[in-house]
Amino acid sequence: MAAAAQNTAPAPHVPVLLGKLLEVVAPIRGIWADGTLGAGGYTRGLLEAGADQVIGIDRDPLALELASGWAAEYGDRVRLVQGNFADLDSLAGEPLDGVVLDLGVSSMQLDRAERGFSFLRDGPLDMRMSQEGPTAADIVNLAPEAEIADILYQYGEERASRRIARAVVAARKVAPIVTTAQLAELVSSCLPRPKPGQSHPATRSFQALRIAVNDEFGALVDGLEAAERALKPGGRVAVVTFHSLEDRIVKRFFQARGGKPVHVNRYAPEPPPVAAPFRLLNRNAIGPDAEETAANPRARSALLRAAERTEVPAGHADRTTLGLPQIDLKGRS
Repeated sequence: MAAAAQNTAPAPHVPVLLGKLLEVVAPIRGIWADGTLGAGGYTRGLLEAGADQVIGIDRDPLALELASGWAAEYGDRVRLVQGNFADLDSLAGEPLDGVVLDLGVSSMQLDRAERGFSFLRDGPLDMRMSQEGPTAADIVNLAPEAEIADILYQYGEERASRRIARAVVAARKVAPIVTTAQLAELVSSCLPRPKPGQSHPATRSFQALRIAVNDEFGALVDGLEAAERALKPGGRVAVVTFHSLEDRIVKRFFQARGGKPVHVNRYAPEPPPVAAPFRLLNRNAIGPDAEETAANPRARSALLRAAERTEVPAGHADRTTLGLPQIDLKGRS
């Protein structure tokens, strides 16, 4: 493999929990897949920690375009692939020694107004990571009121979901809602003024729409199952989540596939232990320390979970036990 050149360009995106992730999955060697390449912080961290090669996967073509510059410095130690990490086993095309998934939105997506991810920058109401398919504006302007309310409540845990959905439907009868500023103002008008230190009123609604547009929860389970299929015995998978719904799915997946039954009914008898395809590397989620949170406020809500692949053949998780929100997206999911 070609040796990496010294990389002096500053990364626009600070990888959260990188140091702790590298500690948990050590030793790092062989071929890894970074299923959420973004700005490449985890990929570069893996390479510098000893990975022979990292396959950088991202469904956002912009991420791959921006990565082509710094990736060239690593020669054949980096292979860039466009696609959804839900298909990472087929995209990688070979058995893997490790998989990393960072489920946060990349800074380069949030910072570009034309992508429509952020309520802090006025732009078209888009939110598509792949830049293909229906947009957030399509949902807001075409979905039934009940469906919009379900999305906001189930994916964003927005308690005022019905009130906001009613306001959305009323507003779109007057004129289409096509920009992030329009939607942020509309949502804010339905909620109390935030107190100092509280998040923007539109935070949960924008999160919910982004998850719906990109089918993020479905892709997450598919990606975890794809990692199970792709990893060699002894291979490691690490997942960094940024909100409770994501973490619940990852926690329950690793419990179920790690041989610890997920109890949906606490009164049901505990099933007997079974041979499991994963061994948990950390029983409890790992969060950032005070130093990292002070240096990078984005890390505040991050949690890390990791597991090691065993020799048990790959299978499928029982999705009814994973805590996936149940929403009929009228063919959009």
